[in-house]
Amino acid sequence: MDYEEQEETGKYMCSICNYVYDPEVGDPEHGIPAGTAFEDLPDEWKCPRCRQGQDKFGKA
Repeated sequence: MDYEEQEETGKYMCSICNYVYDPEVGDPEHGIPAGTAFEDLPDEWKCPRCRQGQDKFGKA
């Protein structure tokens, strides 16, 4: 499968600790319900593992 054909997963990975945010799971421990797209996370949401901001995340 070519990279261009790869299906978008909606997952984002932290470039600091490699935590993967999966919108199908959300982050229920921090009040983010399943089904919340990364783009829809509140501005104050940070990586639950290393507490870095969303600017440290890239598409997984």
